[in-house]
Amino acid sequence: MTREAATVLEIRNVSKSFEAVQAVRDVSLSIRENEFFALLGPSGCGKTTLLRMLAGFEKPSRGEILLDGKDISPIPPNRRPLNLMFQSYALFSHMTVRGNISYGLEMENLPKGEIQARVNDILETTRLTEAANRRPAQLSGGQRQRVALARALIKRPRVLLLDEPLAALDKKLRESMQLELKRLQNEVGVTFVVVTHDQEEALVMADRMAVLKDGVLMQVGSPHQVYEHPNNKFVAQFIGVMNFFDGETVDGGVKVKDEVLLGAVPPELGRGQAAAIAVRPERLEIANGAMPADHNRLSGQVVEIAYHGLDVTLSVRTPISEQAILVRVSANASDRFKFAAGQNLDIVWSATHSRIMAS
Repeated sequence: MTREAATVLEIRNVSKSFEAVQAVRDVSLSIRENEFFALLGPSGCGKTTLLRMLAGFEKPSRGEILLDGKDISPIPPNRRPLNLMFQSYALFSHMTVRGNISYGLEMENLPKGEIQARVNDILETTRLTEAANRRPAQLSGGQRQRVALARALIKRPRVLLLDEPLAALDKKLRESMQLELKRLQNEVGVTFVVVTHDQEEALVMADRMAVLKDGVLMQVGSPHQVYEHPNNKFVAQFIGVMNFFDGETVDGGVKVKDEVLLGAVPPELGRGQAAAIAVRPERLEIANGAMPADHNRLSGQVVEIAYHGLDVTLSVRTPISEQAILVRVSANASDRFKFAAGQNLDIVWSATHSRIMAS
């Protein structure tokens, strides 16, 4: 059994108000040693305010922020063993890559030999050795992002804070840099705390994530836990795509109109309560013969088909839902069934893939 890493950063009952606006509400989090931790949520949810409080640019209205068990609230930003990498990168345009990276160490008056050795090491780790003598204008977007990372990491921070680090990159480069960031974090062994509104980004990179809404912490867990077992309707809708059927709880599921959909009812939901049963599009299958007893089955009609290359998303109208539900099927299944608008079909899914939550 793997031993859980020690807590490096602890947020205890932290709140932050700006006059009448409460940006963060009583948030408590523990972030572990060498962890890639994502703060995730829509615009205005409080994630950037929380990051700025960790960096020292904002002070909590209430609560404590502890680094290795010590309260860092009185310590100014430039004295904290944390480093914040800004979204804009803020590179010095007149300096080379090497100059940008070494600048912080030079300001500390470290010996030239130590500076050179540390810069060479971080250039190699970030795969920038060949670009060391170029200026930012001569670099690609991905290279500029790695220079900003190298400049932050060379200071050997206890925790590196990143505010939307990939937002300025195009989609293809952003996807490749997600894996690059994860590789770098593993190699340098520094705790990363990243703010993002991009769910896919958080799912790919994070060891754990915290989902916020209106300054309130909704759920904390691994990407798998949060995606497969959302705590509530907001998390289920925000992370990925989810189909919902609204009804009321009965033994073994939710009654939606005249149909009972099977799933595990949480203990906190009593019989007869308003509830939603949720299922991911990729968990739905097209019926092809008899089905096991623990499966749900719905009849429907295809109203729209969206082709994605690797797979196909069907919009299917059913008698028990006002909105069409989404069914994600593989390209092979699409070839086999030859879907068309107006086609009638039956959809099935296992009760183990149903998630039941309060409406």
